[in-house]
Amino acid sequence: MTPEPFDFGREYVLEDDFVRLQPLTLADYDHLLPFALQEPEIWTHTLVAADSPEKLKTYIAQALKYRAREAAYPFIVFDKRQDRYAGSTRFYHMDLKNRSTLLGYTWYGKAHQGTGLNRHCKFLLLDFAFGTMQMERVEFNADVQNERSIAAMKKIGCTVEGVLRSHKLLPDGRRRDSIVLSILREEWLSGVREQLRLRC
Repeated sequence: MTPEPFDFGREYVLEDDFVRLQPLTLADYDHLLPFALQEPEIWTHTLVAADSPEKLKTYIAQALKYRAREAAYPFIVFDKRQDRYAGSTRFYHMDLKNRSTLLGYTWYGKAHQGTGLNRHCKFLLLDFAFGTMQMERVEFNADVQNERSIAAMKKIGCTVEGVLRSHKLLPDGRRRDSIVLSILREEWLSGVREQLRLRC
């Protein structure tokens, strides 16, 4: 049976026994504020830092603006095991015509890092991307200095494509080199999905 077309106006909720991803809203400001106030190290490698109440408001508003433009679909992440909100992630630079999207702007509070939460999130998101969204390609970018993030992406089955030099300007004024990784539909269906499922 052919799945229903992806709809930017629909509220998609992705979940398993470990995590729930629900569409980000303005009301989620209060849930994410503790991370902005208490964990500044989260934003070391991010392109858009949300390390203050004002910056967090801007962060959420921009994410919702791009969803309204049908270019992004942001989520808030709820850790079911710890019974609290854990962070955020999103699809962005979405191109439904060419069936391609980037997956990123992903961050979790320190208490949720290294717990397996990211694997569960990525499995749900990738299954959604290649299923409901009917994507042919999901791309990931990261600061080449963000070794933790790069290792995590390789573990879920991403293939390294190369490095974009002096690619992005960071909030601290540094220009970062970005590593580009991806998963293609045929890779997901022919083995990557099952390997990641078994690790969840």
